[in-house]
Order: sequence, then structure tokens, then C-alpha cells
Amino acid sequence: MESDGLNGLEKKRVKLAMIPSLLVVALIWLAFVIDHTAVFGNEFSKFGIYPGVIKGLRGILFSPLLHSSFSHLWSNTLPLLIQIWLLFYFYRNIAFPTFIYLWLLSGIITWIIGRSSYHIGASGLVFALLFFLFFSGVLRRYIPLIAVSLVVAFIYGSTVWSIFPIAELVDISISWEGHLSGAISGLVIAVIFRKQGPQRPAKIWVEEDEEDDMDKESEDEEIENIDIGIGDSI
Repeated sequence: MESDGLNGLEKKRVKLAMIPSLLVVALIWLAFVIDHTAVFGNEFSKFGIYPGVIKGLRGILFSPLLHSSFSHLWSNTLPLLIQIWLLFYFYRNIAFPTFIYLWLLSGIITWIIGRSSYHIGASGLVFALLFFLFFSGVLRRYIPLIAVSLVVAFIYGSTVWSIFPIAELVDISISWEGHLSGAISGLVIAVIFRKQGPQRPAKIWVEEDEEDDMDKESEDEEIENIDIGIGDSI
């Protein structure tokens, strides 16, 4: 019965962690549909991050919602679904503030270091989540979280090259600055929050002498109980 209760609780946690993941992705898809059907005009790209310009600061809030093409949107959808779910499942006590800080900090750094062009897309947020999940597990040295780090590294490790300027030579449309900003943000937030949220269980060491004393006390208590029982019977 207790096992069934635990399984039910675990299933509930799995489902609850999926809610923010689905909401964020649904919001991004909604923004894409509105943008590309030109319901409110076709100027959405101007709500992206434009580095070094005050007006470009609004992109810190809106940039992750905007995508230039369906392939651009699709390439970010699955990573967001998986990584946001991992964040809210394994780091549920700090997941919401962590997510907000990753969103904002990655945008701020992009605004500081980016090229003079509009930077749009959730790729920076994807890299922020990727680096947070990886380094947070490593810093905490807690086996379940380290396992998450390894899974994330295995699935998305091959994309790390795109945080370097060489990515611009492969595809001029890639915002390597946004990717790098996300990576820096993930590492910084992982360090800041390393003492909060899930931690490696503390080991309790018991000396042999203490164990002997505990066993002796237990034996004495048993003898007293026997004596009391004999007295009562007489």
C-alpha cells in the first residue's frame, strides 16, 4: 500500500513538472503563429534583442518567443520540452526563480556582447538550461543529478561548438553570441544556486565504540523488561 502511494506521488510529480514545459512551448508556438500569419503585422522581429541600443532591451523579455522559421522553431521545441521538465522535476523548489534568471541573464549578456543585429529565438534559453543542468549536477555531487548531467551532455553535447564565433562561418544566421550568453548564464546560476534545492544526503558515521554502547544499552533494556515480566508473574 505504501509503495502504491509513493508511485502515485511520483507520477503526480512527473505530470506537474510537465505543465510549465508545455506552457512555455505553447506560448512560443502561439507567438510564431501570430507572427507568421501577420495578425498584428509582420514587425515581430523588431522585438528581438538589438545589442547596445536602449530600444533593443525589450528583446530580453520577448526574444525567446520569436523565431524566424518553422525549422528554427522546431529545433528549439524538443530541447525546451525536455530541459524545462528536467528543471522542474529535479529542482522543483528552485525551478521557477532559476528559469526566470536564466531567461533574463542570457538576454542581458546577449545585449552586451552581441553583433549589431536583431537576435531572436529560444536558443540562448536552451543553452542556459543545458549548462545549468550539467554544472548544477556536477557541483552538487549527488548521483541522481549527476546522472541528469550526463544524459543532458550525451544528448546535446554536440551542439556546444555553436557557442563559438566559428558558428558564424558555418551559418551567418546563427547567433553564437546568444548561445554563449546562455552557456555563461547557466554556469553562473548553477554556481549561485549550488547550496539551494536538492543536495547530496549527509553521511552519518557511527564509531564502533558507540555501536557497542548502543548494543549494550539495548541488551540491558531487554534484561530489565524480562525482570519486570517475571516480577509481574509472581
